[in-house]
Amino acid sequence: MSGVRFTTKVQMKIFSAKQVYEADKRTIEKQGISSDALMERASVELFRWLDATLQNFGGTIHLFCGIGNNGGDGLALARHLQEQGYTIKVYVVNYSDKRADDFLTNLDRLKEHKVWPGFIVEGSELPATGPGDLIVDAVFGIGLNRPPDAWVGRLFEWMNASEANRLSIDVPSGLYVDQDTRHTQVVKADMLLSFQVPKLIFFLPRSGAYIRQWDLLDIGLDSDFIRETETDYTLVDASFVRPWYRVREKFSHKGTFGHALIIGGSYGKMGAVQLSASGCLRSGSGLVSVYVPRCGYLPLQTALPEVMVRTDPAEEYISTLEIDPAADAVGMGIGLGTEESTMEALSAFLDSYRGPLVLDADALNILSARKELLKKLPPQTVLTPHPGELRRLIGDWEGDFEKLEKAHEFSGKYDCVLLIKGAHSITLYNGKGYVNSSGNPGMATAGSGDTLTGIITGLLAQGYPPLHASILGAYLHGRAGDLAAELLGYEALTATSIIGALGGAFLELTRARDDSENAANQPS
Repeated sequence: MSGVRFTTKVQMKIFSAKQVYEADKRTIEKQGISSDALMERASVELFRWLDATLQNFGGTIHLFCGIGNNGGDGLALARHLQEQGYTIKVYVVNYSDKRADDFLTNLDRLKEHKVWPGFIVEGSELPATGPGDLIVDAVFGIGLNRPPDAWVGRLFEWMNASEANRLSIDVPSGLYVDQDTRHTQVVKADMLLSFQVPKLIFFLPRSGAYIRQWDLLDIGLDSDFIRETETDYTLVDASFVRPWYRVREKFSHKGTFGHALIIGGSYGKMGAVQLSASGCLRSGSGLVSVYVPRCGYLPLQTALPEVMVRTDPAEEYISTLEIDPAADAVGMGIGLGTEESTMEALSAFLDSYRGPLVLDADALNILSARKELLKKLPPQTVLTPHPGELRRLIGDWEGDFEKLEKAHEFSGKYDCVLLIKGAHSITLYNGKGYVNSSGNPGMATAGSGDTLTGIITGLLAQGYPPLHASILGAYLHGRAGDLAAELLGYEALTATSIIGALGGAFLELTRARDDSENAANQPS
């Protein structure tokens, strides 16, 4: 996630707009300050970020300010920029007769500094901008809940067509924060500077497309309120998963770390099983077995000498699963196919198996085709659908918020951990969502999902609870992809290179844990 930083651990919480407003209110009350003073803090942090970033900047900064609190932030920022010698032009986007008090206060202050903004109304001529300029978007904040007026939308289209870079304050103007934005009158931010806590729209496909990079600015919101507030979604980074990481004891052995079984494969798709089993091994499972059609015996024995191979009676697809898995966890579905006998085999397997289970790919397609099988899932079965597989499971949706609502309902109904794969994979369980922060576009490649299935299965075999295994597995998978991309770039990234970088992802957790423990043991 280029351009992102976390200033404190509590910022992993993803706040709704209502919770942000409450945080502002609580801060003002507990710290005995005015809302204007809090706005001034925000503007100072905005200026510091820009001043540190705009080294040798010789262009003009065009600040487009609304008439609410977001516009007040923009006006206050303009004052700081003018005081430090930046060339600025300020415009008030006059979309209503109402004015926020703090907007008016900062408008007066700006005029005292001999800066008189231009007022943009419908039909106004817009300024000229060039590739060396910067547009600051401070028109709408987190309170927007209706489409902008048509002329304001045309202003946003003009901004998006400009050769200047665009920086938005708090959220890109035009985006809703807690519901799907169904219009396209939205500023496309090259950089977004948001305050204190991330918002869910940063991580969803439709709204996230308007945000190229983002950063968080600490404006001193009440830390007790942030720490104590329960949120529906959490942003997962290394500090979040690090406490779950299990250190290996000196006298442990391979049986200590579990036996994982990968079930899948069909003619022409044995590579998927190989990738999944490799991910299983690299995530630390002590023993790994695979169950494949007979055509997979030679490829798997040749490619993975560490893996034990068992074969189905059928040559090209799995026809029966009447086996004693003798495993601590099972991952199933990669390259499986959807033959009728394979469907029956999965149904029979679910009748008897009650252990930790990951279902992916064709196992999910079989569940979609035969919804009655969902009632047979063991408690907390992990399902790892990509968007197409998810749509077949839960039905279509109009937007990302509706998708998440339906996915939560599905997870609760069938008591399953639902890991929705994507640019920011989201794990859902028990009404909560965990948004992964690692990963990159290079991971949109064949076999990447098969590898994730193996990683989660390997963690389950070691005794990690299903929810922890899913969240940790998604983070390690993405972090390995990031490490591999640093060497190979996005285009050359493959599932095999992700597997090869898993060791580096684990080492980061190990070293960070050791550093934390050493720091805690230092005398004060």
